[in-house]
Amino acid sequence: MKLVLTEDQRELRGAVRSFLASASPLSAVRRAAESEIGHDPEVYRRLNGELGLAGLIIPEEYGGAGAGYAELAVVLEETGAALLPGPFLATTLAAILLTEVADKELLPGIAAGTTVATVALDGDRALSGAEADVILAIDGARVRAVRGGDRTPLTTLDPTRRQARVELGPGEEVASSEAAVARARDLFAVAVAAEQLGVLRASLDAIVAYAKVRVTFGRLIGSYQGVKHRLADMHCKLEQAESIVRHAAWAADEAPGELPMAAALAQAYVGRACFEVARDNLLLHGGIGFTWEHDAHLYYKRAKADEVLLGPSRTHRARLAELLEL
Repeated sequence: MKLVLTEDQRELRGAVRSFLASASPLSAVRRAAESEIGHDPEVYRRLNGELGLAGLIIPEEYGGAGAGYAELAVVLEETGAALLPGPFLATTLAAILLTEVADKELLPGIAAGTTVATVALDGDRALSGAEADVILAIDGARVRAVRGGDRTPLTTLDPTRRQARVELGPGEEVASSEAAVARARDLFAVAVAAEQLGVLRASLDAIVAYAKVRVTFGRLIGSYQGVKHRLADMHCKLEQAESIVRHAAWAADEAPGELPMAAALAQAYVGRACFEVARDNLLLHGGIGFTWEHDAHLYYKRAKADEVLLGPSRTHRARLAELLEL
């Protein structure tokens, strides 16, 4: 097991980071979030066309790149750090589910970036539910592909990524199994944890940079012992979160027997750590961090929304405890 990125993975990270810095800086994220559809379709098209990210983990025979979850984690860390709006995470979760079940009919469209898909994670609520071409509804071991239906946009905490309440009709049955759905849920946990790692890292980078330039009472705030201790604690959370995410992605690719425990640990720890670092980033910025014009509140809201996306951390801790007892 290697927790250090390979040369290819570092190149992938650099390419995605460079693209997002030029195509979707935070100023563009704000404009997209306030637009009618909540994201920039051109950015999403280029993300899939130039970088092929929608098909990253989709097998080559279905038009994808056939990459592993270690590579997907690298990409999601960068999209999380950039607060990328739009349906990328939603479609990624759908691609994960569809690669695990027996029915692959929808994969070519997702890989090509022409099909926007999502998964109904919590009853009738879905990420990017209003713009999704197809919604995958999970009911035990049963999976249905639902098109059309009533879609009601929801007012949510995170303005950079929208959700909708959908009326799920009967849909089309997707060939699946209990084992496939269970593995897909674990992979969802790994994917979301990778995004949370990016949000955590960006939040820490922001406050470290601010601590080096903000002067109060004649001193840089980074020189105060209390601030140093807080930043050190935040850095420790980053290091632990990165190790947990790298291990979970490795387990997804190389050690399926370890995946359930690694996935439960990822959501039990990384979600809470991400929220705490995003919160402290906002607080240490002082009064300016609470203003609408500052970006700290955007990271705070994404961190909180992601923390509960797959259920509160206590449910993952309980599952981890059950797995440890086995």
